[in-house]
Amino acid sequence: MSVTADTGERSRIIEAAYRCLVDTGGGGLSVTGVLNAAGLSTRAFYRHFDSKDALLLAMFRRDSDRVHAELTAAAAAAPTPPEALRAWISGFLSLTADSHRRRRVLVMSCGELMGTAGYAAERARMTAAHHAAIAAILERGRADGTLPWADPDADARTITAALSAAFQERMAQGPAADGADSAARAAEQVTDFAFRALGAATV
Repeated sequence: MSVTADTGERSRIIEAAYRCLVDTGGGGLSVTGVLNAAGLSTRAFYRHFDSKDALLLAMFRRDSDRVHAELTAAAAAAPTPPEALRAWISGFLSLTADSHRRRRVLVMSCGELMGTAGYAAERARMTAAHHAAIAAILERGRADGTLPWADPDADARTITAALSAAFQERMAQGPAADGADSAARAAEQVTDFAFRALGAATV
């Protein structure tokens, strides 16, 4: 099997697993159900995953890495460190306003995933990556004077925690929280808090 075909087969399994979880409201996942949805064999499954837990963790990792790459790119395109921080915060909270991505977040918050042995480590890896990226933005802002009060490591932890709390609050509000305007307001609140705490030249 070629590398391209191999990658395509893996993606088919992951996308079929998402559909199955959506259909059950995150209530359960069976390898048989996934393979039926993907139109693949048991042999194909075990070419890519050792177990159902490995599949669930791969799904979480793929979504996490995609979000991190998008946020990093948005921050990198910003002209100044304060605007990079604004782009990161806005991009993160905008996930709660997109119905498709919101649904994926809810599915990937299912008890079955959170109960897997490697979930805590994967979540810690994601959090550490976000923290490092925000700390790098703050370090640049401290260096060029646009975020003069920044303590990059400590402040990145505080901002990451504030973002996580805002994200969870919006997700808990249900479908009514889907509005882009509401997400933008939440992002602006977190941004304003961060800018004031960091002594941003532009508030």
